[in-house]
Amino acid sequence: MTATDPHSRAIADFDRNWTYRPSPFDAQLAGSRLLRRMLLRGRAPRAQTIVAADAAARWTCYFAYLPDGVAAPLHLYTLDRLAAEPGRLLVVCATDSPDAIPAAIRERADALIWKSLGGFDFSGYRLMLRHLAERSPGADVFVMNDSVFGPFASPAAVLADRAWDLTAFTASTRIENHIQSYAFQLRALTPERFAALASVFGPTFNRYTDVVLCQETRFARVAAKTMSVGACWFADSARVFNPTLDRGVALAHAGLPFVKRSLLGRHGHREDSEAVRALLEDAGHPIEVQPA
Repeated sequence: MTATDPHSRAIADFDRNWTYRPSPFDAQLAGSRLLRRMLLRGRAPRAQTIVAADAAARWTCYFAYLPDGVAAPLHLYTLDRLAAEPGRLLVVCATDSPDAIPAAIRERADALIWKSLGGFDFSGYRLMLRHLAERSPGADVFVMNDSVFGPFASPAAVLADRAWDLTAFTASTRIENHIQSYAFQLRALTPERFAALASVFGPTFNRYTDVVLCQETRFARVAAKTMSVGACWFADSARVFNPTLDRGVALAHAGLPFVKRSLLGRHGHREDSEAVRALLEDAGHPIEVQPA
């Protein structure tokens, strides 16, 4: 990108390679989180290990939510690219029953865990991280969910020179300084490292707002007590309210290997949908509109 490129101008509001710093303590926010954890947490979803992981130096993990039991072309695009990443591939698949996991996912996964439909992505993250902490201790683990199109480039290559223990692609000050959890890398995962994150991954919530307040926006704060945390791109929410929804196209042109699926759905008004479609076409990615 050149200095006059519109994507370059749009990305100028971001800091590159940002090391996490916690926001000042907010008693009202902490109280709201405590009440939600006490009153609104749900039962952990049912789960079953279909194919157990073995020991490996690196694992790539994908959470797929398939209420209709169908792996869409976008899921297969993602899985094929993740299968080409270094290491091995673990998939946590949320369907009505273990029998509903599509054959196309079974064929691509080196390890596979079924999860019932309750809970959001953090309930899937909990399953994959706990499983790998026990079965492959010390592994570097890359995690992503199916809320994004991509990857258009190798996540391992993008993250290769990042020295943090926990690395996200994007981060924001909205609610508090936090990393966005659609994709992240956790180095040297052990049972002890997973236990240090128990207050983030332990609860199950069935409302999006509770997940954001009690899990996503707390993730970096809790992790930073025992490990280093950072992000590739960071923006103050006063300049960029939500990095992946308000500057998703510019970030993709700057090297972010994902773009949010909701930019062709409920958040389509926040970006140029034709620019999103052009990104997908250039990558040979299936173009699928997310239901409202």
